[in-house]
Amino acid sequence: MFQIEEIIMCLVNKSSHPLESRIWLLVEPGDFIDGYSVISGRGAREAAEKGLTMPLWASLLLKLRNLLVKPFGLKTTRPTSGDAIGMFPVTYENGREIILGMPDKHLDFRISVMREDGRIHMATWVHPKNVFGRLYLAAVMPFHILIVRSALHRIGT
Repeated sequence: MFQIEEIIMCLVNKSSHPLESRIWLLVEPGDFIDGYSVISGRGAREAAEKGLTMPLWASLLLKLRNLLVKPFGLKTTRPTSGDAIGMFPVTYENGREIILGMPDKHLDFRISVMREDGRIHMATWVHPKNVFGRLYLAAVMPFHILIVRSALHRIGT
């Protein structure tokens, strides 16, 4: 079973995020942005809803993260009002793209999910505000890659 999932995960490609995405309006020198894509017939919102429904292992990692960062005053809960998917508030949406995310004390981040040419593209933008933001980004990066690739795997199936 593990080998089959590994083969399917290869269908998730590291890719440039479409230049038409509004997320590019946020990017400044020193920011982090990555991009992955997968073939999918889903729309942007449906893809975001499917991809951001976390599997158990990712939910457990998020709970651990919340326990570790709560003493530092970082956000650990989902918004109580407004449009949100999972714990991420929707900050922009049109027919092809949905952007989710929020500012925090240590960094700002957004996730763009965009449909283009039969593919769903997902990009994560992070703007570290201080040294703690850069350290946090470095600490979560290995998990980030696993979670994003897993999300796109779910979107593509």
